[in-house]
Amino acid sequence: MKNELFRQLPKVDILMNNTLLKDLSLNLDYNSFYEIVTTGIDTFRNKIKSNEINSFTEEEIIHEIILLAKKNEERKFKNVINGTGVILHTNLGRAIFSERVAEKLKKIVTGYSNLEFDLATGGRGSRYRLLEKIICKVTGAEGAMLVNNNAAAVILCLNEFAKNKKTIVSRGELVEIGGSFRIPEIMELSGTILKEVGTTNKTNIRDYERAIEEDTGVLLKVHTSNYKIIGFTDSASKNEIAQLGKENSIITIDDIGSGVLIDYEKYGLSKEPTVQESLKSGMDIVTFSGDKMLGGAQCGIIVGKKELIERLKKNPFTRAFRVDKMSIAVMEEIFRYYLDEKKAINEIPVLKMLTEKPEKTNIRAEKLRDLLKEKGIETRVIKTEALVGGGAMPDEKIRSYGVAFKSDIHSLEERFRKCETPIIGRTKENMFILDLKAIREEEFQYIVEEAEKIILWEIL
Repeated sequence: MKNELFRQLPKVDILMNNTLLKDLSLNLDYNSFYEIVTTGIDTFRNKIKSNEINSFTEEEIIHEIILLAKKNEERKFKNVINGTGVILHTNLGRAIFSERVAEKLKKIVTGYSNLEFDLATGGRGSRYRLLEKIICKVTGAEGAMLVNNNAAAVILCLNEFAKNKKTIVSRGELVEIGGSFRIPEIMELSGTILKEVGTTNKTNIRDYERAIEEDTGVLLKVHTSNYKIIGFTDSASKNEIAQLGKENSIITIDDIGSGVLIDYEKYGLSKEPTVQESLKSGMDIVTFSGDKMLGGAQCGIIVGKKELIERLKKNPFTRAFRVDKMSIAVMEEIFRYYLDEKKAINEIPVLKMLTEKPEKTNIRAEKLRDLLKEKGIETRVIKTEALVGGGAMPDEKIRSYGVAFKSDIHSLEERFRKCETPIIGRTKENMFILDLKAIREEEFQYIVEEAEKIILWEIL
């Protein structure tokens, strides 16, 4: 019986010429087409071996080949809908962009640009000068430049100002950031020598002062953005560190992590150090991320004293860490928004989500619930707690609302996750929940359509 079935399997070359596979043959290169057809035949050969089938048709094999081709065509990198309630979800790409920013990006990537061309002189220009003016205008800094992320910004600064010299930092600020990257390891890569002072919970300015030696290159302050120490604590202020650095002719650097340019306390959130405040304190250099609370592209931004920024631009690491034209295009638009705080709040998606009043989130949740109900899908609106994410404001719980599905929650979670545009939610208390904090209204219709397939079609 098996031998007879094996003999019925079509030859690869004959199947490749089948008219039903003509579209595939035209759309795929020869090698890819050959591989998919071979895999399709092998699928049935394995089924025969394992006694899974006792008959088949050529049309069934062709159908399998078409499914394999479709799966092969599927993009691995795709959009998802973020119903987790985490706004700056690192695993989901952190900050999203507005349509205006996307349009600017499209124009840049589909044409040539003045990335390193000086339009005034007709000679070679600098990619850093394209953004420097507007960054300085927004932050109040004398000079500015971009690298590819904040870890790179810290490495670059320490390499330039403290290579083979000591960098003094509080023991309580030796943080670990995402992906197991630790400040001590970053400092080691830069070529500086770590000098810890104080204790985990208490470090004062006298600790820094006593640690200063002839080979001290930098006084470093690091914002503990992804955790909080409470209770019996103390830390030296930026003003104190800046003054101590000035008195001893030592460069001071403030790594504030997530780039914050507005006072979030005005919008009911916790206090976060702003770039402007760090500069006003007298710190020589401030480093921060572009794709977190700033709401832009992945990059590290360095602002500070003009002469120090110019030194950094000449450092060999600068070329290794330089940003591309896409990041520059995005960040130019983002900083233009920040010229007007009200405009930034309305136009930068991350800021809009962070500052959205809970009542508005509730209205959107009720709208999604009603749309689902129209299709016969029962859900209920529940109160939730959203998170900032991205290693920022770790103890901040933002009032939010979600729609909750009561069903086989683990099955729902998996099936929503396997949609063509995956819908990522969370499970809690025997419910599958889509938190509305980071879901946009233009995504509602797709969610409803997929929910209908997943829930109603399953019943039928």
